[in-house]
Amino acid sequence: MLKLKKIFVLETTYKNAIITQEVVFPGMNLHGCSVHIRREDLVHPYISGNKFRKLKYNIQFALEQGYEEILTFGGAYSNHILATAVAAHQAGLGSIGIIRGEELKSSLHNNFTLRMAEKHGMRFLFLTRETYRHKENKEYLNLLQSQYPKAFILPEGGNNPMGVKGCEEILQAEDEQYRLITTAVGTGGTLAGIVKSTFPHQKVLGYSVLNGTFQLKNVGKYTQKKNYFVTDAYNFGGYAKVDEELIKFINEFKEETHIPLDPIYTGKMLYGIRECIKNEFFDENSRILAIHTGGLQGIEGMNPLLKKRNLPQINI
Repeated sequence: MLKLKKIFVLETTYKNAIITQEVVFPGMNLHGCSVHIRREDLVHPYISGNKFRKLKYNIQFALEQGYEEILTFGGAYSNHILATAVAAHQAGLGSIGIIRGEELKSSLHNNFTLRMAEKHGMRFLFLTRETYRHKENKEYLNLLQSQYPKAFILPEGGNNPMGVKGCEEILQAEDEQYRLITTAVGTGGTLAGIVKSTFPHQKVLGYSVLNGTFQLKNVGKYTQKKNYFVTDAYNFGGYAKVDEELIKFINEFKEETHIPLDPIYTGKMLYGIRECIKNEFFDENSRILAIHTGGLQGIEGMNPLLKKRNLPQINI
């Protein structure tokens, strides 16, 4: 139980010093608009941003129910996999990562994310991509539960009601001043939590990092509010897809603002915000609060891939 306190101490320390920074960057201050970034990435180096929020109540539930380990799912560079390993370790729990890609087993120690997760006690089960698709199949989950009876099974990305509940705590009372909240969107769990905690006059825009806006359906499972919308116009081709233009933007943004962005989520959101402002998509004089959902550890894995493609490196 003493180890569990470490997770809550991290949150308490952060809440006493919540950091919201105004952005001064070319293209983002046009038409009277102002952009502020909530630095959720500063919560913890590995349990950062929305991953911290999603894990908080899930870890607490696992401990209260007497589970001895957390079993969850993710890809080779998953923020969620590493965050779960670190959070479980701090809570005195074991962890098991079901990893997409059987071929990764042979190159485990060349992968920063998996190497760090293993350092924090995570064991791995590598699946073919075909088998991995069954991660939400009830029969497959029952099979896993029988194989790991002491494990609490956590969905990929931590997306369940407890994960959404944690994301409801991202917005604070002082955020009432903003009319528009933005976040990057994967499956929609973070978006759902933010929408649930909005004030009546606020709208939420989700920047999808995948093709399509299927996340709208997922958000609808958690709230009856209708003050949100999703665009996939700035996903750069889909999940984990990047190009030289996005890398250049991320590097210039860091140089100008001293705020690092990850290329999978927040980098695409901030790029999209700039384009929306330039194209007058937002009302004049809009005050925008952009949520930095962390994920910076993924840069370590992305840069070697960019090098292979003869693309510039992301400045760390």
